[in-house]
Amino acid sequence: MNKRAVVFSAVPVEPEMSVYLQPGDFIVACDAGYRNAAKLGVRPDLIVGDFDSAPQPQTDRQTIVLPHVKDDTDTQFAAKWLVENGYKEVVLLGALGGARIEHMFANVSTGLYLAMHGVKVILADAKSEMHYLLPEQPLHLERKDWMYLSVFALGAPMTGVTMEGVYYPLRDATLSELDYPLGTSNEFTAPVAHMQCRAGHGLVVLTRADG
Repeated sequence: MNKRAVVFSAVPVEPEMSVYLQPGDFIVACDAGYRNAAKLGVRPDLIVGDFDSAPQPQTDRQTIVLPHVKDDTDTQFAAKWLVENGYKEVVLLGALGGARIEHMFANVSTGLYLAMHGVKVILADAKSEMHYLLPEQPLHLERKDWMYLSVFALGAPMTGVTMEGVYYPLRDATLSELDYPLGTSNEFTAPVAHMQCRAGHGLVVLTRADG
């Protein structure tokens, strides 16, 4: 059985985000993320942070207090801890949007770190999900109630890109223009979209319809 964890960061979550919780999940709260865990009715198994965005809670749960001056964000530290402890599935909640846009970009980087260490990772909020497309690791995503599917190259061109089950399919294509968002707002045409690439790293964003 894969070890599965849910990581709560500090961006406020909506009650409907409880759909991402499963029985037996290991719950990690990053700094003020413990408030999000409480909002969804779960208790953290591990709390990490320098507690610059919320007071350190008085709790019997395992807590790792980080220094204010450090290289890792609280969420990155949690990701490294999960990799070191053998977790193979991670959902990041409270990691997208919010007032600190730099933290959202940092969390996208943290998600890529997890994916590159063999972890199946999802970043989610009430309107969207983010996944990662890595070389020789096919990605299959169900349409469900998603309206749009977008793909962006991360850091280097993506080559050998194939996409099936979408309005704009690709076959052995290159997404090379990092300053041109060609992959924005594709749409499902089948119950499952199939994607793969030969080189590079991609961020795949699922988005619900407006309204």
